[in-house]
Amino acid sequence: MPRVLSETENLLKLYDRNSGVWKVIKRSKQTLKSIKIIENALLDLGLSRNEAKVYLFLAKAGKSTASKVAEAVSLNRTEIYRVLKGLERKGLVSLVLEKPMKFVAVPFENAVSGLIEAEEMKLRMLEQRKDRLLEIWVSLPGAYMDSELREVFQILEGSNQIESKARELLESTKYEFCVFISEDIIGRLYHSGFLDELERISKKGVDVRLIADNSPKIEFFIKEMKFKNVKYVLMDVGDLPFFLISDEKEVLLMLRKNRSNFLGEVTKNSKAVVLWTNYYALTRILYRLFMELWNTNLEER
Repeated sequence: MPRVLSETENLLKLYDRNSGVWKVIKRSKQTLKSIKIIENALLDLGLSRNEAKVYLFLAKAGKSTASKVAEAVSLNRTEIYRVLKGLERKGLVSLVLEKPMKFVAVPFENAVSGLIEAEEMKLRMLEQRKDRLLEIWVSLPGAYMDSELREVFQILEGSNQIESKARELLESTKYEFCVFISEDIIGRLYHSGFLDELERISKKGVDVRLIADNSPKIEFFIKEMKFKNVKYVLMDVGDLPFFLISDEKEVLLMLRKNRSNFLGEVTKNSKAVVLWTNYYALTRILYRLFMELWNTNLEER
């Protein structure tokens, strides 16, 4: 059974224990892409670039010495021990007391679960500190709290920022939430739980209206939701981008999309871009467009 001992950007060096022969194979573009996706996900979960590379090497190669890991990921002795210590503190790598001393990675599934739990804990702690931080801020001499409503624009990129803003609008909506969904993002909305959130706020008295492009894919996901409170229509609307409107006051509008979703990244250089604004003129235009489509569908029934 071949075992990974070292690797470069495009080559993988394997040692076959049965034959005692080294083999060097060229990794496919799909393999490189898959590794890059996993590596970027680990970065999003709080690992440094070097920590992600070291963990992935150990997870694939198995128990290894620090020198072998350093050679595989091209790090010097001082840096490799610093990185390994950091991974130990995060619970991703364990020390094996052998001669020479070796390191082993925890299973990938356990590693991801642990990192997600750590990030969730950080968010809970920050949320608990929020009120206290605001109290401290307003107590400072010259601290400025702007209560005046201003019309602003904000550009959001990447999964974390966009999903956070979308859920913020969901939570702050008082009476009406309008959503237009295009075919290219319906799968992501379904799997991220966003559609479940629409049903949840509708049960609290918010009037939720959803217009979706009429296609077999969207029809499938909408039927899976079995909405009881959310009002929705399917209709042919062409190439309109995803947008949502909260209480006729705030808009989240897709400016650029990637191939698979609006809440995440496909490649390093392919990020979805969304505009948030409370600019009255733009909000009213999109709201009137939405209601025109809604009322047109009702008239055609």
